[in-house]
Amino acid sequence: MKRSGVLGGLCVLIVALVPLSLMTGRAMVPLEAWFDNADPRWPIIFELRLPRTLLAILIGAALGMSGAAMQGYTRNPLADPGVLGVSAMAALGAVLTLYFGLAAHAAWILPAAAVAGAIAGVFLLVALAGMTASVITFVLAGVILQSVAGSGVALALSIAPNPWAVQEILGWLMGSLTDRSIEDLRLALPFVAAGMVAMLSLGRALDALALGEASAASLGINLARTQWVLAAGVGLATGASVAASGMIGFVGLIVPHLVRTWIGGTPRQLLVPSALGGALLVLAGDTLMRAIPLESELKLGIAMSALGGPFFLAMLISMRRRAA
Repeated sequence: MKRSGVLGGLCVLIVALVPLSLMTGRAMVPLEAWFDNADPRWPIIFELRLPRTLLAILIGAALGMSGAAMQGYTRNPLADPGVLGVSAMAALGAVLTLYFGLAAHAAWILPAAAVAGAIAGVFLLVALAGMTASVITFVLAGVILQSVAGSGVALALSIAPNPWAVQEILGWLMGSLTDRSIEDLRLALPFVAAGMVAMLSLGRALDALALGEASAASLGINLARTQWVLAAGVGLATGASVAASGMIGFVGLIVPHLVRTWIGGTPRQLLVPSALGGALLVLAGDTLMRAIPLESELKLGIAMSALGGPFFLAMLISMRRRAA
């Protein structure tokens, strides 16, 4: 399938899904309410659902491109911010601000802490596994990061100073776009945009690294600079996403793998399609969560984990069979 056809199809699906996302919720809002600001349902669309829809697109794009960039850099189809502990490190940074009450002092503190945690996670992952590591080594390195970050979060929960802090941390860790506002979008957008620009600037380096480190260096690629830019790009995009929505896993694993089966291509060619695919997946998942008639809305992070867990297992089984 041609890359342009995939890009066009993904854009069409996203545009088609946006109105459905705006209409769907505990109270369905028909189209006629959109154009009458005297209608009492008008604020539901433009003050509650529109920021949430745009944030779903932004977070999905960030996670999808981050997964594609990490897979291209490591030459490992299992690389993903969620699976390999980067998102967990971002969560640890954010949880610490909630635990110590720092997030209440300024709106930017929680996103900044999440970004710092994600950047530290990328560096630790590369340091633990190395760029030429095998699949097993990378998975083990990710397990180590997940364990360290999970232990920190569990410690914060167990010694939290008040029940309100525990409830806030637990709800945030499950991942959701419920009650997000335009302010959350404004805080996340600059970080995500900067991270995605940084990842897009690595297109040539990622293509060269597909041939191996020695070949990339012979082509004039500065490997140290590439590592720094990748850490900054993935850290900014993933950290801001985790800060805005909590833990939403497996998007960066599922989407690049599906896009690769449709269009193949070099790592550089997968970055933009993976961003669009991630936006579509998160937007569709969030819309579906609102459409399910439950007493309380199902958390988006739980739904993504239910989808991503079997997908991850299927990938491992497939890779094991090919290796045998």
